[in-house]
Amino acid sequence: MYEVISWEQEIQKGINISKKIENTYAKEICITMSKDSFMKDHKAPFDITIQILKGSVDFGVSNQQILLKTLDSISLKANEIHNLLALEDSIIRLTLYKQDNFGRIENILKS
Repeated sequence: MYEVISWEQEIQKGINISKKIENTYAKEICITMSKDSFMKDHKAPFDITIQILKGSVDFGVSNQQILLKTLDSISLKANEIHNLLALEDSIIRLTLYKQDNFGRIENILKS
């Protein structure tokens, strides 16, 4: 059985998240960030992969700023502190380890 998922999203003001896929191995999260929105320093308890599906993001990790553009990806090991600044309206695909918690992402945005 299969399901086709669209990653095209209307980008609203600020940062918004939604769970797109959850299977036996991973969780796929869609993050939309309007231009100039900022996700402060945070870390994940497991390895993660981030892919920019649309837009561009200034990605801070290991005291470096990395420009990620449409279709660029970056993988991080567990507990690497990172942050994101949307340089334009952006759609981001976040791949989480199955045992990671979607609520953890929601909490990052609330604090």
